Amino acid sequence: MDVSESDKKGSLVCVGPGMTLGVHITQRCRKLIENADLVFTSCHPIMESWIALMNEDVRSLQGMYGENKDRRITYREMLEAITQEVRAGKQVVGAFYGHPGVFARVPHQAVKQLRSEGYSARMEPGISAEDCLYADMGIDPGDYGCQHYEASQVVFYERRLDPSAYLILWQIALAGDISVSKRVSSPDERKILVRILSENYPLTHPVALYECPTLITDKVRIEWITLEALPEADLTPVTTLVVPPSVKMKPATQIKEEIISLNQ
Repeated sequence: MDVSESDKKGSLVCVGPGMTLGVHITQRCRKLIENADLVFTSCHPIMESWIALMNEDVRSLQGMYGENKDRRITYREMLEAITQEVRAGKQVVGAFYGHPGVFARVPHQAVKQLRSEGYSARMEPGISAEDCLYADMGIDPGDYGCQHYEASQVVFYERRLDPSAYLILWQIALAGDISVSKRVSSPDERKILVRILSENYPLTHPVALYECPTLITDKVRIEWITLEALPEADLTPVTTLVVPPSVKMKPATQIKEEIISLNQ
């Protein structure tokens, strides 16, 4: 028998506890975790242990990942685990590292799927790695603009890069990986990315490897290297590549003159 709209008591809220343990979580996020029937987590192990102190039923999704296992299979398993509990009538919270909607496919899929079935499903924002990057590196995206891409998109798709703006490449350690199962791509695969970037940036252009600290006692990683050194650099799954502008913004002189004439 189909469940009527009024009988759909289950719900989902995807929250973000932030990047750094204990200091980024909002009061609203904490209350949602504490009051949930159960909480699914996909975070750093230390953060998951901390969240487990807030609710009696906390279940980690991290065990669904596997060595050389296609991440798309893992995402489907996570999605099914979450939606099944909501359909069972439970008030479910999903806690995803940083911001639940930033580089986290499962929360978006779960919210979309459950809404289509008539359930209440939404997100609560959290502090993401992007927020921390701006603060730690002293970057104001309003100065020159910022382009954000998943690193492999620049390899597998024809993206139009603007060297007069900042270029932020997420998941740089996976750049060029076509298997969707590795933790880190090979230097040869990353050489292809460097070749693509060299069309807009000199090989000697300084770029930064950025990692946000998980613990308040950890230090932020901002390691400057040249673009040509990227293939052999020490990368982890959480490393982000920051490429500063290599040229100045070119004034649109004719447009400016047109606007001036409108105001005369």
